Amino acid sequence: MLDDDPTVDDRENRMSHADDRSPRLLRATRTLEESPALDPVVERLHPWVVRALDRQPGLARLLHGRPLGHALHPLMTDTPIGLWTSAAVLDLTGGPSAGPHADRLLGLGILAALPTSLTGLADWAVSGRRTRRVGVAHAALNSAGLVLYAGSWVLRRRGARPLGVAASLAATGLVSASGYLGGHMSSRLGAPPRGHSGPPTTRPTPDADEVDATADQVGPSSAL
Repeated sequence: MLDDDPTVDDRENRMSHADDRSPRLLRATRTLEESPALDPVVERLHPWVVRALDRQPGLARLLHGRPLGHALHPLMTDTPIGLWTSAAVLDLTGGPSAGPHADRLLGLGILAALPTSLTGLADWAVSGRRTRRVGVAHAALNSAGLVLYAGSWVLRRRGARPLGVAASLAATGLVSASGYLGGHMSSRLGAPPRGHSGPPTTRPTPDADEVDATADQVGPSSAL
């Protein structure tokens, strides 16, 4: 029987040891991807997004980044994050004269977040179950961050600048946490599947970002 194979037990022990030595954030995110707690949300949203993409195949190709040959979403995220980070730097170091410029950057980041979220939603719809679970948390953090950024912009316009700056800094923290989950989906889970944004790989073996590390690759160095 396979269960009696000592090599299987050895592999499982080494995988468990590797997990124990992984960073806490990584272990927590792995727990999230394996938990069915978010499945009801996934099962409610996923069919709706798939149907919307099926009705607009041309738009779906664009959102997946097909004309580029790789996923569009990671490229798109640089714009709102860069704008919001620049606004935060001006808020913290620019002085009173930098206020209008920070506000403008903040507003532009809010506008850029809308198309960026569409590309992420399209990729989420074609990814595997583990990615969809992490993606729900990723989207929730981004949504909360976007609400805070929008609230910050309104507060600034109404003259409550200190409170507006505090709201945007809190939003930056949420978006940073969301960015960690986004990186996990991309680098650890291999999302989105390459075939949706360009030709699949022609290599004889899958790339490292397309599959979980095999047991033979687990060792002291891979656990760091």
